[in-house]
Amino acid sequence: MRRILLLIIIATLASLSINAQEVEETIKIKTRVVFLDALVKDKKTNLPISNLTTENFEVLDDGKPRDISYFTREGQARKPLALILILDLREDGAGRFLKRTEILKAMEDELAKLPPGDEVAIMAMDIAEDEERVWLTEFTNDRAKLAAALARVPAMCGPNATAPPPETNSAQVQGEGKPDDIVSTETIRGSNGGTITRSTRRDGSVNVKRTDKDGKVTVEINDIYDMSAAIIEATHKAEKLRPNSQPSIVWVSDGIAPIFFEDRDATEQVLIRNNVIFNSLTVELRTLFKFLMPIGKPIAGWIGLSLYGSAKHLAQRSGGEAVKVGRVKDYGTGLSRIIGNLTARYSLGFALAESEVDDGRMHSLEVRVKAKDDKGKNRKLQVSSRQGYYMSSTIPKEAAAKAQ
Repeated sequence: MRRILLLIIIATLASLSINAQEVEETIKIKTRVVFLDALVKDKKTNLPISNLTTENFEVLDDGKPRDISYFTREGQARKPLALILILDLREDGAGRFLKRTEILKAMEDELAKLPPGDEVAIMAMDIAEDEERVWLTEFTNDRAKLAAALARVPAMCGPNATAPPPETNSAQVQGEGKPDDIVSTETIRGSNGGTITRSTRRDGSVNVKRTDKDGKVTVEINDIYDMSAAIIEATHKAEKLRPNSQPSIVWVSDGIAPIFFEDRDATEQVLIRNNVIFNSLTVELRTLFKFLMPIGKPIAGWIGLSLYGSAKHLAQRSGGEAVKVGRVKDYGTGLSRIIGNLTARYSLGFALAESEVDDGRMHSLEVRVKAKDDKGKNRKLQVSSRQGYYMSSTIPKEAAAKAQ
């Protein structure tokens, strides 16, 4: 009898050992899932819709439907926000509005409504004649710190603007060497044959050179800190400091942001690769700029430069919002709309097969939604989501070798 009991115990332990091995092997398998957030709004009311199910959604990958294997509604398993405000303080741009304390207070009040898990970092750029920049605050959900950061803005706007002290300027990069040393160089080739070379200095400023398809230099701009540089720095900050949060950028400007088309495409890739939702809060253009824009845009386009509208373009491509503001109360309302739409999103995901290897290109994404109203008629809906993704190259070696 004892021998039988001993055999049973041994068999049971062996079974547990085998099961443990099976569990361990299962954990080692890496399933690659493409995640995306989708905001669905009613076209008539412009309000988010929160009662949809998986059956209402269709995800197309390069035009082909994917099986949705992951789905959550608004508020279910939502990642905390890592929200970055980038304030373009040009005196003849948004700076003429952002120096007003009542506007900053309206924005402060909206940021204070964020749940404890969500955090905000604030960058100010185009400060004074040297067009310096500064991180007014790192990621925080402390209302007092956010209020103190925004309270510094008026002194940085206008003809008597004061630049931030060197120790707080984000251009001060740690390490040895002279401030004008080149620390990185990036070459961006556009689909039209043009090439952009971006050289970043140790102090954070950038030299940009554009050559045409024949190799001739068409434009060269030195010692700048442009839209692309700000977005890339903000993206890297969120990736490094808040890797488990949903990174989101709110670009506050008057919409004028000169950027080469090739550079804009590369910036779009950075946003999509890192799943960053880009949003813009755009103030009114000066009357003179409105008058000159019909003349300036074609000329800028001729030399390969986007003068106005890039913020809206990046918002559409990354699934964000482009909001225009005019009156004082619109700033708080506009920021509230952006934040509300960031948190009122559905999370979708589909799995990639082991045989699908990273081909280095961006795959187009489209989210379609169909839903009926109380009368059984199809609702008119508007969907915002990022419009592409890049495959992860993290797959088992055996599968990669087999696919090749």
